[in-house]
Amino acid sequence: MNIRKTWHDYHFESLGFGERLADKVASGMGSWRFIIIQTIIVGIWMTLNIVGFLRHWDEYPFILLNLVFSTQAAYAAPIIMMAQNRQSERDRAQALADYQTNLDSKREIENLQVMLTKIELEKLDSIIVMLQEMKTLKAGSA
Repeated sequence: MNIRKTWHDYHFESLGFGERLADKVASGMGSWRFIIIQTIIVGIWMTLNIVGFLRHWDEYPFILLNLVFSTQAAYAAPIIMMAQNRQSERDRAQALADYQTNLDSKREIENLQVMLTKIELEKLDSIIVMLQEMKTLKAGSA
C-alpha cells in the first residue's frame, strides 16, 4: 500500500532528538495536568513546612521553593520559545503546502474549463451542421 507523506510527516522526520524533546516538554508544561500536579506539589510543600510534621527544610517565605521555580522558569522559557519557533516553521510549511495545493487546483480547474469549452464548441459546430443539413433538405423539397 502506497501511503503518501504529508508536509507534517516530512517536518517531523527532520527534527532532531533535542527538538522533539523540547516540543514534548513545552506541550507538557502547557497542559492543565502539569498545572494541577504542580499546584498539588506546592500545596503539600507549603503545608509540610508550615505545619512542621517533618522538620522545616524551607521555612516561610519559602526561599528554596522560589529557587526551584526560578530554575524551572529559566529552563522552561527557552524550551517554550524553541517550540514556538518550530510551530512557526510548521505554520510556514503548511501555508506553503496549502498554496501549492491551491495552485494545483487552479491549474486543474483551468484545464477543465478548456475541456468544457472545447466540448461546447464541438456541440455548437454539430448543431450548426445539423441546421444547415435541415435547411438544405427543406430547400430541396420546396
